[in-house]
Amino acid sequence: MPPPVHDVATSDGSNSIALYWCAALVVTVVLGPLARAGYVLRYDMVFVPRQPLRWDLIAPAGAPPRAVPLDALVSLSGLLAPGWLVQRIALGAVLAAATLGAGRLVPARHTATRVVAALGYAWTPFLAERLLLGQWGLLLCYAALPWLVAAARDVRRGHPAAGARLVLAAAAACTTPTGGVIAFAATVLLARPPAGSRWRRLATPAAVAALNAPWLLVAAGSAARAVSDPAGVAAFAARAENWGGTLVALAGTGGVWNAFAVPASRTGPLVPLCTVAVLAVAVAGLPTLRRRWPAGMGTRLTVLAGGALLLAAAGALPGTAGVLRAAVTHLPGAGLLRDGQKFLIPYALWLALCLALGAERLAESVAARVSPGAGRLVLAGFALLPLAILPDLAWGAGGRLRPVAYPAEWAAVAGVVAADPGPVVSLPMSAYRAYPWNGRTVVLDPMARYLAAPVVTDDRLRVGDTVVAGEGSGAAAVRARLAAGRPVAGDGVRWVLVQRDTGGSVPATALAGLTPVHRGAALDLYRNPGYRPTGPAHRWGLAGYLLAGVALAAAAGAVMRRRFAR
Repeated sequence: MPPPVHDVATSDGSNSIALYWCAALVVTVVLGPLARAGYVLRYDMVFVPRQPLRWDLIAPAGAPPRAVPLDALVSLSGLLAPGWLVQRIALGAVLAAATLGAGRLVPARHTATRVVAALGYAWTPFLAERLLLGQWGLLLCYAALPWLVAAARDVRRGHPAAGARLVLAAAAACTTPTGGVIAFAATVLLARPPAGSRWRRLATPAAVAALNAPWLLVAAGSAARAVSDPAGVAAFAARAENWGGTLVALAGTGGVWNAFAVPASRTGPLVPLCTVAVLAVAVAGLPTLRRRWPAGMGTRLTVLAGGALLLAAAGALPGTAGVLRAAVTHLPGAGLLRDGQKFLIPYALWLALCLALGAERLAESVAARVSPGAGRLVLAGFALLPLAILPDLAWGAGGRLRPVAYPAEWAAVAGVVAADPGPVVSLPMSAYRAYPWNGRTVVLDPMARYLAAPVVTDDRLRVGDTVVAGEGSGAAAVRARLAAGRPVAGDGVRWVLVQRDTGGSVPATALAGLTPVHRGAALDLYRNPGYRPTGPAHRWGLAGYLLAGVALAAAAGAVMRRRFAR
């Protein structure tokens, strides 16, 4: 039996240089179109010139905390850099960290094996599909997980400050609720110290739980409905992408519910065969992972990956879909599980690591039987395999990620609202917009982040012919006024904004009693003379931010003390 292989990426300069070149290549090839000026606006990815630091973004009182604390962090970053730069830094960091993290994590004998793991994790259908859905916050968890697992491995080895490094990696994952759940599950399952008191064993999971406090406490104090529409289970269930079916799509880290976020290459007839072959090589590499990592670590990661795969398939399987619908209907917060495919992140990491080690075993066998050069060719082939299977992730997912500029009148409207802030109703009622200046690409209404005031938009989601009910109260009140033929501006509405370039119509009765302030090429802004300020926004989330800040500061302090001691 070969001796345990330690992580040589930090001691062997050739490994580090190869991985850095690999990361630079991935970032350049995928984000090349972002060299142009402007903002990439697609589905949930909304960046604006300067996102305001508003209470409803820090701790939303009437809506689920889906972007807590992510929105607050973006608003804070806007104090230092413009939105276009923040977007490029965030996306580049996701790709670079995913590449470097997986390459450093795999317990490999060869540099080429690390490149296989790096590209196998940074160039996946999951990353492509979630990028096309604009869910860059979820991809922060994707990028952070290899670093979290590496720190958890070092915790099991008894390395000093490993727990603190784990907390710092978890902080990136916990910027969204889904990422926070994944980070906490990985910490509990993987990070077990070799010795110490019960309190020491609980310290790291408790710190990661504290990082989740912002969205947990905001949800606890929110006026939004705690349960969700069960129709969302079928609407957001994983889907087949080709003749292989849903389970094969998930096994290849694909299967997202939105067909418009699926790269065209995923529908190819050879994709299921490639997926089965990749999975077979990964299974062959699992014993190597278990042997080279601390006892039980590889098995626990496999359990975590298997659980992630089962959760991803839950909404698509007849037996479990009913259980999930019941949970969503009756259990507060269970709506987080409707889109199960987003929980595939641990499985994607497991697949990349085991694939690389399986490829290494195959390459060593070929080198022994044929020649060393033939073995190197095998590893080179596996390194290029993700690019061959998914070529349309390159160049902004085949040009689908392209920057655009906001029309000039957006700034004019924002200036008027900023001079007299107050709640805004955005009409026609729709959660998502398709602007002609954005190539009719669907995007979450950017006004909710562009204006220096809370913006009420429709929180219902239309998926095909299914309309999934929202959980907020403000949008429901506006919809009720529209349905009754009454003015949309109640006492608590300061402004009404009509976006005329996104389709739909606004009845004249909805604007009765309002004073026109701006009439532009596509935007009309009205003031409500009867506006009366409401009470202060809910502040529960501040306690959660405080807990998370304490945990993060303690972890950073521990790492710095260790470095100074060295």
